Amino acid sequence: MLSKISRINPFSSCFNFSTSSGNQTFNHPFTLATCIASLQLCARQTNLQKGQEIHSYMLRTGIIDSPLSITSLINMYSKCCQMNYALFVFNNLSCEPNVFTYNAMISGFYSNDFAFKGLDFFNHMRQLGVLPDKYTFPCLIKCCCDVMEVLDVKKIHGLVFKLGLDLDVYIGSALVNTYLKCQFMEEALKVFEELPVRDVVLWNAMVNGYAQIGEFHKALEVFRRMSKEGIWMSRFTVTGVLSALIMMGFFKSGRVVHGTVVKMGYDSGVPVMNALIDMYGKGKCFGEALEIFEMMEEKDIFSWNSIMTVHEQCGNHDGTLRLFDRMLSAGVQPDLVTFLTVLPACSHLAALMHGRQIHGYIVVNGLAKNGSCKDIDDVFMNNALMDMYTKCGSMRDAQMVFTKMSKKDVASWNIMILGYGMDGQGKEALDMFSRMCETKLKPDEVTFVGVLSACSHSGFLSQGREFLLLMESRYGVVPTIEHYTCVIDMLGRAGQLNEAYELALATPNEANPVVWRTLLAASRLHGNTDLAEIAAQWVFQLEPGHCGNYVLMSNVYVAGGKYEEVLDVRQTMRQQNVRKNPGCSWIELKDGVHTFISSDRSHPEAKSIYAELHSLTARLREHGDCCAGTLFDSDSTASGFEKQRLYLEEVIAKGSLDFD
Repeated sequence: MLSKISRINPFSSCFNFSTSSGNQTFNHPFTLATCIASLQLCARQTNLQKGQEIHSYMLRTGIIDSPLSITSLINMYSKCCQMNYALFVFNNLSCEPNVFTYNAMISGFYSNDFAFKGLDFFNHMRQLGVLPDKYTFPCLIKCCCDVMEVLDVKKIHGLVFKLGLDLDVYIGSALVNTYLKCQFMEEALKVFEELPVRDVVLWNAMVNGYAQIGEFHKALEVFRRMSKEGIWMSRFTVTGVLSALIMMGFFKSGRVVHGTVVKMGYDSGVPVMNALIDMYGKGKCFGEALEIFEMMEEKDIFSWNSIMTVHEQCGNHDGTLRLFDRMLSAGVQPDLVTFLTVLPACSHLAALMHGRQIHGYIVVNGLAKNGSCKDIDDVFMNNALMDMYTKCGSMRDAQMVFTKMSKKDVASWNIMILGYGMDGQGKEALDMFSRMCETKLKPDEVTFVGVLSACSHSGFLSQGREFLLLMESRYGVVPTIEHYTCVIDMLGRAGQLNEAYELALATPNEANPVVWRTLLAASRLHGNTDLAEIAAQWVFQLEPGHCGNYVLMSNVYVAGGKYEEVLDVRQTMRQQNVRKNPGCSWIELKDGVHTFISSDRSHPEAKSIYAELHSLTARLREHGDCCAGTLFDSDSTASGFEKQRLYLEEVIAKGSLDFD
């Protein structure tokens, strides 16, 4: 028997049972039929207050003893997300509960994400000898699907067969969905084929079920078969088909489906529009994705998440943050996916203030609660916050988040190790690695990229060499090209160019342009033209279209005074049709993120910025012995000058834009 939820009436604060004139009164007496119809309306509109008033009236007038009224009350409270009230009504029945009462409770538990309790109620129902009907099983099977209880599903399937309900379309649809989600393909197909009547709901279950488990070819096969048998697709069919087309890269077919959607009038449905945004975004058709989003009259959380993801994919990080602000202004509550999208945007822009504001929103709204049943979500959220803080250069904030985490995974430790390494705090990075090993967590490839990178940035040559040697023997991690690149970078920074060159030749992997570009950069740093030319031959052969190769080699020749060779490099770039993307920098001010591109005049304050820039550069040249000689030396490259100019623009922007 289920225990009573409480002997205290939970409605006492909502209902007043006295008959004084100050209480809720009804001008005309309600019949049982009227009360039930009103409760159904409250359920549809999720109007809890009116539903409670009707419940109060039914208690006062004594028309609550009907099983139909009890079922209607349970349904109303479950639709209003008040399962504690629904359970109180159930536990205080004056009559024995029937199958309809149990169906309402099981459905309520499922729709309110209490699948385990739904299964418990079914077991209680069976213990009392109440026979389930065809309305019991769809929600019951979905409960099993939510908690991945495959054995229970098979037992329930056997009971369905025993009761002669195995040909019911809705039960069959639920079974097909559950079997597919549990990856029991044969069972799902068998149920599907045995049903004599297959409506669009069942076809949708097959299409979407295959799509959700990654069997996209089979999803499209079912869709083609559905079309041949003359079954008209619905909105739910469209979402499954589009997701399959997206993952298989059939974007032209996706456009055809989009046209069909418009002709059939399904283009007003939010799930369909979300699927279209996702499709065009993954097909790199960003304009079409944004156009569909702006056309939507109603947008849900998935709409906002999809369009923000599209902006992140196309590198429009500032646009991602602006959309996030619009989303909050529209009153839409962000979820985990939202934060995992916008926090990397802050990282790319080094927008620390924005990141802190988002972190504050998470804390104030209780969206990251350690120790809750959503520990896995908390880990993802906190990892994203730490990653943002480390990439924005605020290791203090990252350490604060890390310290407060009650549960940490390998990624949590990796983020901190990488962060300390990038920040030049090699000792702290190696200390973090030692602490990680003490927790019995096994380091992975990313861990050693962070460790070796920390050794590189802090000049820990002996430790770096030792880690590379012990990676496989002690920690079971086979060194990859990324690890060798880190060590070559470490040796190159320290001036050990010969050792770096030998390691580049000895890497067990195939020749990689990143390795040789790293050696080329080290040769440029130390002015070793001969080794730079050797490294350049490799990178030009392995990756002739990468502009960084030519820029580095040009800088090597400029530093060595070999201007004819500089012209040769530029001529080769023209012949190879290689173009260098213009330099870009940005600065975060209190009114947003301001972006500057080389020779860019699009900023609204461009006139005053450039006026101040020219004035400042003139003053720097006047003091050429201490400033201009380093910033504007005749041997400096154009790209170097651009970097300094962009930096100066940022400095001036701080003043001209009233930065406090």
